[in-house]
Amino acid sequence: MQEWYRSRALYEAVQKLVESGRIDEALEMAEGIPDGNIRSKAFSHIAVEVAKSERDYHEALERAVKAALDIDNRDESTKALMSLAFEFLNMGNPEEALRISRYITDLPNKSKVEAEVALVLAKSGKVSEAMEIINGIMDDDVKTWAMSRLASQL
Repeated sequence: MQEWYRSRALYEAVQKLVESGRIDEALEMAEGIPDGNIRSKAFSHIAVEVAKSERDYHEALERAVKAALDIDNRDESTKALMSLAFEFLNMGNPEEALRISRYITDLPNKSKVEAEVALVLAKSGKVSEAMEIINGIMDDDVKTWAMSRLASQL
């Protein structure tokens, strides 16, 4: 229990460092968070905030992906990666969301991210790219859903 409280306190400190623009210090502090879920959340927060500020976020993103993959519980790891992918998708970066989805080993959840990326691309007029992604979706139910959503949007 003490590990969780220490992790939460460090997470809050990471948030404050990010708010003040001290990204390198935030990354260093996030490394020391003992709880894997909270560490992953901290690195994701850093990556998203750096990306929003239009600075080079690639190192922070790589560390966020690694932290998510290091979570012992596979379901929690999947959730962390999906959340990160959807953050980038919502920021208007479908390419990065698709790249993050490649780390998701759970087929239905990976497929859901791919489908959402495809729909965003289709909305922005990149229909052939969207179709290519949909055709590559391995989960048949998700593929069918994405295809029907795509058809209704055109």
